[in-house]
Amino acid sequence: MQLRYFAWVRERIGQDAETVDLPGDITTVADLLDWLAARDEGYASAFADREIIRVALDQEHAEHDAPLAGVREAAFFPPMTGG
Repeated sequence: MQLRYFAWVRERIGQDAETVDLPGDITTVADLLDWLAARDEGYASAFADREIIRVALDQEHAEHDAPLAGVREAAFFPPMTGG
């Protein structure tokens, strides 16, 4: 699966994208966020407050309980403000 990171999520992780092979027990966005947060300090910092992280699956906004089956790309970004 292709993962993309934006704004301060990208800055804390130190990269804007990566391709990963997910373990079989990662079936929802919430599972993926937990798995990513456990990878290292940068990921833990980026996903410390998972409730505010926004997610897009294959370029469509998704909730944290959304399934990952068949998804090719997940993008993570913080809340956005307009102005």
